[in-house]
Amino acid sequence: MKFNFFHLMPYPDYDKLPHEWPVSTHDIDSRRIQALYKEYVDEMVDAENYGFDWVGCNEHHYSPYGLMANPNLIAGALARQTEKAKIAIVGNLLPLLNPIRVAEEYAMIDVMSGGRLIAGFLRGIPHEYIAYNIPPSESRSRLREATELIIKCWTEDEPFGWEGEHYQFPAVSIWPKPIQKPYPRILMSASNEESAEFVAKTRAIMGITLIQDLGAARKAIEHFRNVSRGYGWEPTPDDILVGQQICIADTDEEAKEQMASAQTYFHQTLMRPQRSAQQLVLQQSRYYTGTDVGENFQKRLATLRNRTVDEQIEAGSIICGSPESVAKQITRLNQELGCGLLNLTIKVGNMPGSVVRRGMELFRDRVAPHVAGL
Repeated sequence: MKFNFFHLMPYPDYDKLPHEWPVSTHDIDSRRIQALYKEYVDEMVDAENYGFDWVGCNEHHYSPYGLMANPNLIAGALARQTEKAKIAIVGNLLPLLNPIRVAEEYAMIDVMSGGRLIAGFLRGIPHEYIAYNIPPSESRSRLREATELIIKCWTEDEPFGWEGEHYQFPAVSIWPKPIQKPYPRILMSASNEESAEFVAKTRAIMGITLIQDLGAARKAIEHFRNVSRGYGWEPTPDDILVGQQICIADTDEEAKEQMASAQTYFHQTLMRPQRSAQQLVLQQSRYYTGTDVGENFQKRLATLRNRTVDEQIEAGSIICGSPESVAKQITRLNQELGCGLLNLTIKVGNMPGSVVRRGMELFRDRVAPHVAGL
């Protein structure tokens, strides 16, 4: 198996319960955030020396949920300061962005890193569309067209024009081209049937997070496998990524205590304004398609929020415990889901940096040796 040290870069000091989105920055000290950036980037740079194969980041806007409005800036720092780990941008929210700019910046990161980019092409959390004033109902068509355009940017040596539904460019010829040929591995979300169809067609890595239980995750992965066969290829474990929050401590009791505290902040503070904004999107757009799929998304979040740590472990929604317990939980995920990639969020909510660092040490010394060969 391969493991991604994934970082949301959350703001851990918000001392109120935000009820509205966007979230006010009143009384927020940017000098404090400067220190957080240093702490977080240091953790990500060090991750490759703690047994992690990838180092990952992503894009969010307008709230303390994540301080990474542009993950490509962080990836540029990682490209310079790391040597071996894949740099997994999980990912750029293509429907919100200029796809030519994404193609250029991703190519730069791939070249700067010597060909280590994992290129995330994501739709994003629904409320991001309000932040950038992009119609949520256009999210899927924008994602499809942007994907096609970026791949053409990476693979076409001669200048070309583009006249699409959403994007028009009279002349395109990006410099540089990526080192990886024909282009970097693409990672996309495939948590529902419509998304899985496009991911399979693109032959991208399938990503799935917010797992309600292993049965639902297994069903989604099997659907992706079946659709991929229809496009003439057979996904391997290295084509399936599963995302999990994780806490590793010296004992099960300590890990569960730390996870419970961190998830309280995550759900009550970081996720509260997101839920408010998501409800606006669900009510006023066609971001979700299919019968009640939007309502099902909200119910899935509520289910995860209301479970105890033990219930989440049993359901396969999180990884938490001593090194021995964590190794068993990872083995279970591998065996039941056939996934070869785990996207691990170690900084959950306001989890202390000392707990994050101790978890990294235990992963390197007492977890990775038992699970890397799965």
